[in-house]
Amino acid sequence: MAAEIGAVVGDWWQDINESTQWQDGIFYTLCAAYALVSSVALIQFIRIELRVPENGLTTQKVFHFMNFIVNAVRAVAFGFHKQVFIMHPKALVLIFLDLPGLLFFSTYTLLVLFWAETNHQATSLPTDKFRVVYISVNAAMYFIQVCIWVYLWIDDNSVVELIGKIFIAVVSILAALGFMVYGG
Repeated sequence: MAAEIGAVVGDWWQDINESTQWQDGIFYTLCAAYALVSSVALIQFIRIELRVPENGLTTQKVFHFMNFIVNAVRAVAFGFHKQVFIMHPKALVLIFLDLPGLLFFSTYTLLVLFWAETNHQATSLPTDKFRVVYISVNAAMYFIQVCIWVYLWIDDNSVVELIGKIFIAVVSILAALGFMVYGG
């Protein structure tokens, strides 16, 4: 019985995995979802800017704007997935696919920065070094990733590509740890 269910589920997945229609439908659905989230973030940014333009760029405004950018880039990547996957050199594909993850890291570490500053201000602890740490960590992350992309542009190496994927995974885990420390 379990083997039959496993075979049916496996066949179902295989059919979907091999179907370009299913893949296109999934990619376009993801494109629409990311475009919707991007639109909401842009609308929020505009609403806040219209409500309090005198405050300049606040953490909240920057967060919504960065969310808009992250989700817009992902929507474009999913919407033009056929063109993205045939770009040459391969480093361009990786840049286009990795950049939203890096921007996501920057966006949500900004949120962690906001929470950390709020937490420390509430307990009368100093917050002056948080922004320097935020900028330094993000600058280091982008520098390392750009070095990986440049190397892959010069020499398409599967080991370096794997290192790049591991780097993105580690960056994501670090963002999650920041959430655990200051967000919960």
